[in-house]
Formats: sequence, structure tokens, C-alpha cells
Amino acid sequence: MSIVSLNVNGAVVEVDIDPSTPLLYVLRNDLGLRGPRFGCGLGQCGSCTVIIGGVAVRSCQLPVAAVSGEITTLEGLAQNGTLHPLQQAWIDEQVPQCGYCQNGQIMTAKALLDRNPTPTDAEIRVGMEGALCRCMTYYRIQAAIKLVVNGSGNDQEVA
Repeated sequence: MSIVSLNVNGAVVEVDIDPSTPLLYVLRNDLGLRGPRFGCGLGQCGSCTVIIGGVAVRSCQLPVAAVSGEITTLEGLAQNGTLHPLQQAWIDEQVPQCGYCQNGQIMTAKALLDRNPTPTDAEIRVGMEGALCRCMTYYRIQAAIKLVVNGSGNDQEVA
């Protein structure tokens, strides 16, 4: 066991953990963050996606000792009680069905828009590859991303 220091959603936290433990387990089990989810455990589905240094990363495959930079989880997107525009667009476009993949979808979309604030439809499709949705809401996901790109999302207070 080792003390590992992480910057998660703007706060520095320390955990006493085996350095080979996947980041996902630390986020969920030690820090109580429920945004990133265990899906496939192979880094293929995207449910465990977090953003580290502006890049969408699969946290189920990343040992906590290998993390460097600020980690942003779904919980870190809302600011000052206001949903992030992507979170609001997801609501406006009624994207979730089962909801299981939505963490990965939103976090992948956030990294995409941080890199390219005005992607074309084709760039959205390519940028979202690898974030799998069992319910097949890909058209709604694309519509929600376009809503943010076009500036049509309304901010909503978080309860």
C-alpha cells in the first residue's frame, strides 16, 4: 500500500492504496464518485471514461500510480450549482434510456468539444467512436452535442 495523491474535480485527495489498483476503483470505492462506471473492464465500452489533462481516458485500465494531471469526472462538470451545457443538452434531447453508458458518452463528448468546439456531424461520429450505447441512442447523442455546438442549451440549476 502507498499514499497516492490525486487531483480530482479540482480537489487534491490522498488515498492509501495499492498503486496498481485501477483508477476506476479508487474513484468509485474510495472517493464515492458514481459517474464513472464499470462496464466491460477492458477499456472498450467507455462507461468508465474520465478526462485527464483534456483527454478522455478509460479509468478501468489505468493504474492509479500512472495518473498525472487533473482528473475530471461527471460529477466535476456542474459548476456553482449549474449543469454543464452537455448535461443539460442530454436532458433536453432525452438521450438516456437505461442510462448506464451516459457517463462515458458525456465525458467523451466533453473531450471532443474541448478539442473541437464546432465539429461537423462526421467529426462527432468519429469523435464518439468507442463510447458504446446498448440502447442505441446515438442519434439523440449527436443531437445533444449539436445542441451545445449551436449554443441552444439552457443552463439549469442543480437541485
